[in-house]
Amino acid sequence: MQAGGCLPPAPPEDIFARMKGAGFGEADMFEFLRKGRAPETAARPVEEAKASAVGPLMAGRLGARLPEAVGAVGQMRDGVSLARAGFIGNPVGFRAVRLIAEAAAALPLVLQDAEARYERHPFLDLLARPNPGQGRAELLEALYGQLLLTGNAYVEAVPDALGGVQELHILRADRMRVVPGADGWPVAYEYRVGGRAHRFAMQDGVGPICHIRSFHPQDDHYGLSPLEAASRAVDVHNAASNWSKGLLDNAARPTGAIVYRGVDGHGSLTQDQYDRLQAEMEAHHIGARNAGRPMLLDGGLDWKPMGFSPSDMEFQKTKEAAAREIAIAFGIPPMLLGIPGDATYANYQEANRAFYRLTVLPMATRVTAALSHWMSHFLPGDLTLRPDLDQVPALAVERDQHWRRVGEASFLTDAEKRALLGLPPRLEEQ
Repeated sequence: MQAGGCLPPAPPEDIFARMKGAGFGEADMFEFLRKGRAPETAARPVEEAKASAVGPLMAGRLGARLPEAVGAVGQMRDGVSLARAGFIGNPVGFRAVRLIAEAAAALPLVLQDAEARYERHPFLDLLARPNPGQGRAELLEALYGQLLLTGNAYVEAVPDALGGVQELHILRADRMRVVPGADGWPVAYEYRVGGRAHRFAMQDGVGPICHIRSFHPQDDHYGLSPLEAASRAVDVHNAASNWSKGLLDNAARPTGAIVYRGVDGHGSLTQDQYDRLQAEMEAHHIGARNAGRPMLLDGGLDWKPMGFSPSDMEFQKTKEAAAREIAIAFGIPPMLLGIPGDATYANYQEANRAFYRLTVLPMATRVTAALSHWMSHFLPGDLTLRPDLDQVPALAVERDQHWRRVGEASFLTDAEKRALLGLPPRLEEQ
C-alpha cells in the first residue's frame, strides 16, 4: 500500500491478459486504447457533470447573505434609491438611459438560421406582440432600461398548452432574487412583491426566466449597471442642482448678513426679536415673488450683502464635469446630450455613428443572442436573432463602403460575398 491508500497501477500486460480472459477481442482492446477506458465502462455511458469546481463555494457563500430566504442571493446595493436619484431625479441619467434604450429597441432585427432568413416566424410574431399590454418597442425598451439601471434584465416566458411560449413579460430587477443550487448555478428565481413571493424553478438549466446581466467583477450572480459606476457623479450633479435651486429660492443671490448693533455698538437680539426677524425675512424677502423688494430695517439692524466667491463661480463647471462623467459611464458622446465644452468628435454625425457602433450595437447584439438562445429551447430550429446592420441609418456610410469593397473583390465567389455580408446562401446554392 502506497501513500494515500492507492494501489500501484497494474502493468499493461496484466490488463490485456485479464481482458482476454474475460472474452474481449482485439477490437475491444484497441477501443480501450483509443478511449482510455475499459470496454465495460464504455458500454455504460456515464452522464458528465459539467460544473465548475468552485461552484459549491459560491453557492455556500452567497446563500448565507439572506437568512430569511434559504439559499436566496441578495443584491449588495439598493437599486431602488439609485434609480430614483440617477434616473427619476437626474436629467442627464434619465436622458442617457432613454437614449440608449430607445435606440436599441428601434433597431431592425433579422431572424435566420443556417439556410434562410425568415420574414414570418412564430418568434417574430411573439416579439411583435409579446403580451396584451406591450408591443415590441415597449418590451425591448423596458428590457434595455432594466439592464442599464440595474445591470440585470429578467424576461418571463408564459407557456402555452403545447409547450411553447404565448407571452413575454419584463420583470423588475429590484424584486428578483437568484436562488443558487449546490453547484453555484441558479436553480430558481424568486420574485418578491411586498410580503408575497413566487418562485420560478429551473429544469435542466432551462426555465421560464431569461436572466441577462452585465459584467460584474465582484458578483457571481448579478450585473453591474452604468448608473452604479456613475453614482458619485450623479450625487455631485444633484447637489449642484439643489444648490442652484437654493439660490433661486433666495432671490437668486447669495445670502447676506444682518448685523445688529446695540446702543453702545454691542449687544444681541432676544429670542422673540430673532424669531420675528426670521419670520419677516421668510415672508417678505425670500423667493421669486419677493425678488428686488426693498428691505426695511430698524433698531440697529444693518444689511451686509455677500458677493459670489471664486469657488461659487466654478460651481457650474463642476456640474458640467459631473454630467460629462455620467455620459461617459453610459458610453454616450457628451455632444449628443448637449453638454457644452466637449469637442471630441468633428461633428454630430460622427458622434452619432460612434454612439451606435460602440454602445448601442454591442448591447443589442448581446441581448438578442441571449434571447434567441433561450427561445431555442421552446421553438424548433437553430435560430439566430440579431440586429440588421444594413438597415441602421447611422451606419449607412460604413455599409456602403463595406458593400463596395466586397462587391469589387474579384477573387471572391458570389457565395463567399454573401457569407461576408452575413446573408444566407441562395436557394439554388443550397
